[in-house]
Amino acid sequence: MPFHLNVVLVEPEIPQNTGSIGRLCLATGTTLHLVEPMAFEITHSRLKRAGLDYWEHLDVRTHKSLEAFLEFMPKDAPKVFFTKYGGKTLFQHTFEPGTFLFFGKETMGLPDWLTNRYASDCLRIPMYDARVRSLNLANAASIAVYEAIRQLECR
Repeated sequence: MPFHLNVVLVEPEIPQNTGSIGRLCLATGTTLHLVEPMAFEITHSRLKRAGLDYWEHLDVRTHKSLEAFLEFMPKDAPKVFFTKYGGKTLFQHTFEPGTFLFFGKETMGLPDWLTNRYASDCLRIPMYDARVRSLNLANAASIAVYEAIRQLECR
């Protein structure tokens, strides 16, 4: 691929979601960043089952905290933060190679201090029925990764 993406899971809680996102990342040549604390161990059987036998081939990196990860990232790296409170949709955003796609933990999303700091970089995935509070994390990551790929491949 002529471009590279990064998925960042901040304090993931459900191993099956992380395993599915790992499979997505391997299939798309995307690096997976896991930000601790996590609610499970990487060796968790449900994570491995969802990631099947692909996990060993995945480019996955673990970071001790969100603050440590933000220090690790290149300062000028393109980044977007997915939240249902984002001011624009992912379809209104122009993705760049190397973008870091941030997703919060399943029960609470991204921390307010982060979305406040990067308010202009917050995106949402549109949902057209108000009865739906949120999308499954693995589904949201898939939508975002493939929209970024679609845009990058169409240039």
